[in-house]
Amino acid sequence: MFNLNKEKKFSYIKKGKGHPLILLHGLMGGLSNFKALLDFFPKKGYKVIIPSLPLYNMPLLLTNIYNISKYITKFLMEIGIKKATLIGNSLGGHIALIIAKKRIDLVHSVVLTGSSGLFEKAFGYAFPKRENYEYIRKKSQEVFYDPNIATKELVDEVFHIVNDKKKGIKTLYIAKSAMKYNMSKDLSVIQQPICLIWGKQDHVTPPEIAKEFHRLLPHSELHWIDKCGHVPMMEHPKIFIEILEKWLSKFDFNYEDYFCKI
Repeated sequence: MFNLNKEKKFSYIKKGKGHPLILLHGLMGGLSNFKALLDFFPKKGYKVIIPSLPLYNMPLLLTNIYNISKYITKFLMEIGIKKATLIGNSLGGHIALIIAKKRIDLVHSVVLTGSSGLFEKAFGYAFPKRENYEYIRKKSQEVFYDPNIATKELVDEVFHIVNDKKKGIKTLYIAKSAMKYNMSKDLSVIQQPICLIWGKQDHVTPPEIAKEFHRLLPHSELHWIDKCGHVPMMEHPKIFIEILEKWLSKFDFNYEDYFCKI
């Protein structure tokens, strides 16, 4: 369990001091997905912040990726962030891109891993056998190259979400909104540096999607991790961290650029 900080209506984890890394998980993910980054980067002079996404807290008609992005923008402003590196997996990457496009003042750079925004063969669009635990287990395992990463605890959590009527419906709303919010025509205007870290065996957002992101984003680098699925920071945390640390080391972060009050 993590100790959550509270700031008005926002809940988040924070650790360390320095340039802020804002970690945004996916639709079926959670704060624990970034545990390796939370353990590593504060020791290297970074402030790591993981906000709790309001996936199930908004009114149904407002439950969509655009409003979640607005929520995170308000969160960054509330805690006094001027510039940050947004690191997003799956839906979290999509949120990061929306914010980077709309609020260049808040975003220094972006890291995408298995990001939606162009195409996603998502787990959340329909649950034809949601009451079948074995089916949910199999679908959860398909997210990873190594099926053993999908622990019983992880499968239990997904099973609970899809079988909770309110959470299931809101998950479907968010997934469909992400599908509709295609960013292919928006990416060329995003001028911040982008690091793409992709699993070569990602079946949710396949390698062709990473290549298309790389083609459309003007200032992007593409890095591959072999024998890796949709959630590289969980499946190969050491390799992911090595790539990310090397990429971040290219920047000369000025304290005045990323001042925050927390």
